[in-house]
Amino acid sequence: MERRTRMYRGAVGLLLAGGVLLTGCSGGGATQDTSAEKRGRAPAQAPAATGGAAGDAAEPADGAEKPDGLREAAPPDYLSTFALDVDTASYGYARRTLADGRLPVPETVRPEEFVNSFRQGYHRPDGNGFTVSVDGARAGGADGDWSLVRVGLATKAAPSGAERPPAALTFVVDISGSMASPDRLGLVKTSLGILTDELRDDDSVSLVTFSDEATTVLPMTRLRDHRGKIHDAVDSMEPADSTNVAAGVGRGYEEAVDGHRKGANNRVVLLSDALANTGETDADAILERIDSARRDYGITLFGVGVGSDYGDALMERLTNKGDGHTTYIADEEQARKVFVDQLPAHVELTARDAKAQVAFDPKTVEKFKLIGYEDRKVADDDFRDDSVDGGEIGPGHTVTALYAVRLRDGASGHVATATVRWQDPKSRAAHERTGSVETSDIHGKLWGGSSTRLQVTAVAAYFADNLRGGGLPGAPGLGELATRATELARSTEDDSVAKLATAIGRADGLRGGREDTGTRTGEGEMD
Repeated sequence: MERRTRMYRGAVGLLLAGGVLLTGCSGGGATQDTSAEKRGRAPAQAPAATGGAAGDAAEPADGAEKPDGLREAAPPDYLSTFALDVDTASYGYARRTLADGRLPVPETVRPEEFVNSFRQGYHRPDGNGFTVSVDGARAGGADGDWSLVRVGLATKAAPSGAERPPAALTFVVDISGSMASPDRLGLVKTSLGILTDELRDDDSVSLVTFSDEATTVLPMTRLRDHRGKIHDAVDSMEPADSTNVAAGVGRGYEEAVDGHRKGANNRVVLLSDALANTGETDADAILERIDSARRDYGITLFGVGVGSDYGDALMERLTNKGDGHTTYIADEEQARKVFVDQLPAHVELTARDAKAQVAFDPKTVEKFKLIGYEDRKVADDDFRDDSVDGGEIGPGHTVTALYAVRLRDGASGHVATATVRWQDPKSRAAHERTGSVETSDIHGKLWGGSSTRLQVTAVAAYFADNLRGGGLPGAPGLGELATRATELARSTEDDSVAKLATAIGRADGLRGGREDTGTRTGEGEMD
């Protein structure tokens, strides 16, 4: 059977329909914890579904050639493998775009980032690594009886500010002409001012600015007795000329290496609208310059996007290749959430190169679709190859994946086994944990069911799918989604769900009530 072409986690480009979203959660079937002490051991499959999982899917042209010159279709694929992702920038930018009276460009919509933006309430482990929860519900659909299966992964709770290790943060700030507005450079200055007051005395920061060239405004400096000096450096930033992201990132990593602290969380934080127009503008080429800093010092990249016009693709690519993640801020409230409430999750690591593999049982599952994660796909054979890049995850994070699943008529028993594999950030020892789900775990109805958080997850996923063009089986229209989100906001008393309802209502108004639907045929994993 032909091996699927490897798809690197930073690849940009979105498919229109989505079917599984991965977020961390609790509940579901039994779990099992294993570890692999030797890094880079021979690749192997995750625990196979009952009866064995079919091999990788392929187009008919990739099947075996018959004597008459025609090709047989390869067996359907019942494995789904991807790198974990905790980015949320796509959802934040979509909300900002809708608030400005515009629909987001479909290529900027990544469903997994919509789902990752919401609290799930999963059970968390005590140490590094993950808990695995798998559950679901019947979602219905005009073209058949579809279910949603949710794979939830959660890391340990984020420590308090006093308990986390010290941080050594290098801020790389875009001061180009495109940043000259209160919601861009002004918001960045406000954010860094908030963070300066939040950091501990034993933390360190440095500040690099860039426009057409990069400048070190402040070398690595301990917060103790120097907060005023740091505030002055932040306040001194003024907009200048072009946007040379390559110069800024390169200088930022130089400062991070020079100020590297053993035992601390060393991270570069890029704050920009990512509208690069000078110097090297390709993410791979930019990060190739600093690859040794990532490898030798373990310095990761955290991207914070700002601005109504935002270079989403470049920022995501940079942070993917820089072993980090992205978020987006549009106002001071969101800045406080990122730099105060969520700070440990953004600067500390509990798992490196984390990947997930879900093995569906072909005896019970006719076909399935992962919603999102298109640019995080990993070849099935590479799941246990620890040299293949995965996702870097911090404390307090959840990762949620939703699958649209169609069961076979009369199906009963095992549906899927989900396995997460990661490396300890210090020892690099590999570990795994698994969870499984049965048909009895997903027989309940989705809407009005017992799990309000699963319903919120479904609304977010269906919303993202609609913004990308639709086609997900069983997806309600925007009007129904807005109504359901409003009801869920009341029952959960969650302000973030209320904001989701507002965003969906705005999209519905801009769309004028148009709805897109689609039908897929065949078996196994759907494209």
